[in-house]
Amino acid sequence: MQKKQTATIYDVASRVGVSLATVSRVVNGNSNVRESTKRKVLDAIEELGYHPNAVARGLASKKTTTIGVVMPDVTDMYYSELARGIDDVANMYHYDVLLTNTDEDPVRETMAVNNLASKQVDGIIFMGNELDREVLNTIAAVDAPVVLAGSLDEEGILPSVNIDYVAAVKEATELLIRNKHDRVALVTGPMVHAINKHHRLVGYQAGLKAANIAFDDSLLFATHQDYSAGLQVAEKIFAAQATAAVVYDDEVALGIMNYMRDHGKSVPEDFEIITSNDTKFAIVTRPELTSIGQPKYDIGAVAMRMLTKLMNNEVVDDMQVQLPHTFEKRGTTINPQP
Repeated sequence: MQKKQTATIYDVASRVGVSLATVSRVVNGNSNVRESTKRKVLDAIEELGYHPNAVARGLASKKTTTIGVVMPDVTDMYYSELARGIDDVANMYHYDVLLTNTDEDPVRETMAVNNLASKQVDGIIFMGNELDREVLNTIAAVDAPVVLAGSLDEEGILPSVNIDYVAAVKEATELLIRNKHDRVALVTGPMVHAINKHHRLVGYQAGLKAANIAFDDSLLFATHQDYSAGLQVAEKIFAAQATAAVVYDDEVALGIMNYMRDHGKSVPEDFEIITSNDTKFAIVTRPELTSIGQPKYDIGAVAMRMLTKLMNNEVVDDMQVQLPHTFEKRGTTINPQP
């Protein structure tokens, strides 16, 4: 069976008896075409089943109506909720979304940004904890706006949408201290990441200082972002005789909680936990995890709206947006109201 050929712009122009430029102007919404001609071109497009290629349209309009999204892990509930907000707003403004997964590997992040740029995307939203120098240099070289969502660069130069991580971790630390804990652990990602070193750690130290508790680096733990990492770091937390923990990731928090319970600790009576992302992991556990409440969908949605403004050269009043956070009262703290 012979495969049906895809209609081209040449077929449309031949059917109507007009130039390629006229068809291109109609496809790109240029008003400098007579209404009668425009109608004939649109009818031919429908009859032939012609689907203009987004990149080809971009050659004329300088836009592809496509944006790229760089994600560290497409299966991670936190980032997938951000992506949902991005996609909904992108659809609202008639943008297609190209999604790429990097496994939080700087080499793959650099490749992802370069690949999206080669596809002539109109803008990029970048998610992830790490922005090393090579990634930042690649972003700087891209001829398209880039917005960070749930991510921060060390210099605070790139447009971004986040919560106030310093304030959130400070409040979580103070909450646990008010519950009579003077050995509160902080479990975070690698300290080479700006979000951990300059935000989460700073908030934790501020919470300790407000209670006149000296910072003890034996209670600081950096780990990977998954359940098994939580189990592994929990052994060290247990050995350090910590009685509570502020944790940066829900899967890690779940691993810590299960380890403590498996080793005779009652949660929250013997060990209290506050996690940070408030994904579904926080509510399917028993007890449910008390969490910093992040407006994940809104972070993605606001980042996409900011990107649309930047792509259209509109004024953006605030390039470093901080959305409000909350605390979700659940069962891993005795008195979780901040």
